[in-house]
Amino acid sequence: MRTLFARFVIGLMAAPLFVSMAMAQAGAAGENNMYNRLKNGGTGGPAPKRSVTGVWTGALEAIRPEVPPMTPLGQKLFSASKTEANAGWADANDPWKTCDPFGMPRSAVNEIRGISFAEMPDKIIVLHQYNRVWRDVWMDGRALPKNVDQSGGPDSTWYGYSVGHWEGDYTLVIDTTGSDDSEWLDPRGYPHSAQGVFEERYTRVDHNHLEMTVTVNDPAIYTKPFVLGTSKFAWVPNQQSEEQICVPSQSIAYVNIISVPAVRKAEPSK
Repeated sequence: MRTLFARFVIGLMAAPLFVSMAMAQAGAAGENNMYNRLKNGGTGGPAPKRSVTGVWTGALEAIRPEVPPMTPLGQKLFSASKTEANAGWADANDPWKTCDPFGMPRSAVNEIRGISFAEMPDKIIVLHQYNRVWRDVWMDGRALPKNVDQSGGPDSTWYGYSVGHWEGDYTLVIDTTGSDDSEWLDPRGYPHSAQGVFEERYTRVDHNHLEMTVTVNDPAIYTKPFVLGTSKFAWVPNQQSEEQICVPSQSIAYVNIISVPAVRKAEPSK
């Protein structure tokens, strides 16, 4: 977004308050002014059958439950994660620091103030407002690839390979695998493998409300499947999505001009 750098500066000025609030509300959904205005706007009538087409607005972040125990490989990878919360932005190695793609499933639970769906004869296009990323979800009955990054199989990609189906008339289920393992599940630094399978469930409660649950099934990294996040979305009446872009030059400038000097200033003088 164009105001990202300015927002970072303001965030730094309010750092002590922000840190204490973030720690107190860890895992809670953030606020989004548009969502707060629309979420109590009535049902809009019954939900249309087998359709989520349109523009939706949600909270800034999904509600994130606790993560189950990890495998030895998962623990090793997680120990290398330096999040903003535990290392500060100057020393963090969060791929978001340089605006790397969120990948899946992070794009479904992080910066989720806007999402859109467009239906085609054999697939659904999911558009994530953050960084204007779109995904193809095939609805033609094909199976997910079983051998990503293995001999004879497809290469992993940032957003993997997705297939979907309707469960009843009001729940769209999307399964994704093959998401590049250099990304995290969410800002907490939890890793995933390219062979992990991530399920999104979008239930249209009525015309104006959509509920989402994201589940992770990644045996190489976690000892059992678990819910990564839940959120709710409200119908946007004018069907206009906002521009929300992470600009690498602004992010790099923030680190060099603000984060690094702030750390140096905080270091005890020798």
